[in-house]
Amino acid sequence: MSANTIQSSRTPLVVLKPPSGWAHINLAEMWHFRDLLYTFAYRDVKLRYRQTALGAIWVLLQPLMAAGIMSFVFGKVAGLKSPNGIPYFAFAFAGQLGWNLFSSIFTRANSSLLQNAQLVSKVYFPRMLMPLSTVCSACIDFLISLGMMVAMMFAYHIAPHANVLLLPLWVACFAMLALGAGFVTSALMVSYRDVQYVVPVLVNFLMFASPVAYSLQQVHEKVLHHSLSATSYIFYTINPLSGLLEGLRWSLLGTGTLALGQALYSVAWCAFVFFAGALAFRRMEAKFADVI
Repeated sequence: MSANTIQSSRTPLVVLKPPSGWAHINLAEMWHFRDLLYTFAYRDVKLRYRQTALGAIWVLLQPLMAAGIMSFVFGKVAGLKSPNGIPYFAFAFAGQLGWNLFSSIFTRANSSLLQNAQLVSKVYFPRMLMPLSTVCSACIDFLISLGMMVAMMFAYHIAPHANVLLLPLWVACFAMLALGAGFVTSALMVSYRDVQYVVPVLVNFLMFASPVAYSLQQVHEKVLHHSLSATSYIFYTINPLSGLLEGLRWSLLGTGTLALGQALYSVAWCAFVFFAGALAFRRMEAKFADVI
């Protein structure tokens, strides 16, 4: 027997078969391809602000400008007051931290498969790595903006609370909710390009339908004063982003009292959306290479 024959007989044989039905999430395979996940994440971070005049400064300018506009519209024009006497700009900026984390992961995960169509159609790897790789750059942006939030709290003499220990929980929930939604939309976009036009509209709608620059308590007060319908308030309460935004501001600024029931509701919904989205992604994954 020749050396080549011996060598070939020792080479492990891997047979690739498309999953049928509702395939499970293969964590062992994901771990095996972890180096590829790191490579995708590094590439995303490296290309994030390439050939831009201001570079990573945009990470700070975007939430600062958005918080400034919202504090003017809601704080000055609408006359809303931030709780506990906190400056409205800091209150709005804290909300922007959570919203930007969610929207960044969602929008990047949503287009991740189409942007890497050449790889998807020619090379085998767990396709779920594409949406997952977008989390790294979004979290780096969040950390940079969080540094600005800390500086702002120092400038406004806002003392940190023990509530800040729950900050990682809210960050994880924002990421899970965004990834779950991104799994579904990215998989659908492979077959239906219309999704790429629907998602920006959905994101804009969610931003104004979530208490980013105002609190849920202020929405409740509007209902009590009959300036807002009770149906609108119900929508806010069932929106999982409401509990996450309230929890994030509670952890950073110590605003109000955290509603435990609503917080648990939001956390449960984030876990459900993440796992349901991952299973739906796996269900549609078999046809990606054929139709992309």
